[in-house]
Amino acid sequence: MAHARLRRSPCCSPPRVLAGLLAGLAMSAGCAAPFAYITNQGSHDVSVIDLATDTVVASVPVGRSPAGVVASSGGGRVYVSNPDSRTISVIDMRRQSVVATWPAGDGPVGLDASPDGRLLAVADWFGQRLLLIDTLAPERAYGEVPLGRAPAGVAVAPDGRTVYVAERDDDRIAVVDVVQRRVLGRIPAGQHPFALLLDPERDRLYALNVMSNDVTVIDTRQRTGIATVPVGRAPYGAALAAGGELLYITNQHADTVSVIDTRHLAVVKTLDGFGYPEGVAAHADRVYVVNWMDDNVSVLDARSGRTLTHIATGRNSRGFGSFIGNPVP
Repeated sequence: MAHARLRRSPCCSPPRVLAGLLAGLAMSAGCAAPFAYITNQGSHDVSVIDLATDTVVASVPVGRSPAGVVASSGGGRVYVSNPDSRTISVIDMRRQSVVATWPAGDGPVGLDASPDGRLLAVADWFGQRLLLIDTLAPERAYGEVPLGRAPAGVAVAPDGRTVYVAERDDDRIAVVDVVQRRVLGRIPAGQHPFALLLDPERDRLYALNVMSNDVTVIDTRQRTGIATVPVGRAPYGAALAAGGELLYITNQHADTVSVIDTRHLAVVKTLDGFGYPEGVAAHADRVYVVNWMDDNVSVLDARSGRTLTHIATGRNSRGFGSFIGNPVP
């Protein structure tokens, strides 16, 4: 959880009133492209990027030190974890503003939502538990499930009935049954798994191990590891691109991005020129890499990995989670 010192950079976002107007115009135009929601740990806000123009159209204040994020298109909401505030901020995608703030244990970090947006699963880092929240009635929580040490990344299965949680300090992945509210089993990973990414098409789960500098590939049907792929130092974020053929992995301490061929489960290229890269997500033919030290997002061509442009964000950007979304009509 510890990071290097916070660093201030010039503000590159448009004024808040103009940003709101731009966001509203983009929404009324039919949402041709989705938006990226980048959590900024240092400025305690979320930068909203219109992917049609690669520009920041809003800056949304949230809780302290926001980290995790999931853009739930099915629910038209963005959920942001604020570990230092012990809360979840709820952003309305159509209004680009916070519409609710929910208490969330002792230190929420990773989070994910079911496809329909009804279930929000939150890893409580210090509370060692998984919080299951009914987004339509948060005061009537689904419940909580005790977990191992330092739960971090969360991934909700497409059916919304199974949740995978990285128990970082126990070097394993917990498999949680939502209906029964209990851990069904655990899958060994590498050293200190942090982020998780589901690949439903291939029945896989990717676990990023920040201490062993590799990715554990798990067969979700058999619930067992099938491969270990070495990457750069301290892998943090993962995203599937190019129709799922490529897996992009950010390596915090190496300032690089590893690109894995998902068919052969091998690194095919290593990209450099990043500043402590953390979150990563893909849309269409582009990949978006969040740079914590550079206060920006690198936009890459998904096939070649070539950098196309940079988008200035808030201070110490993280984007830990699935940060791209658009409200379903």
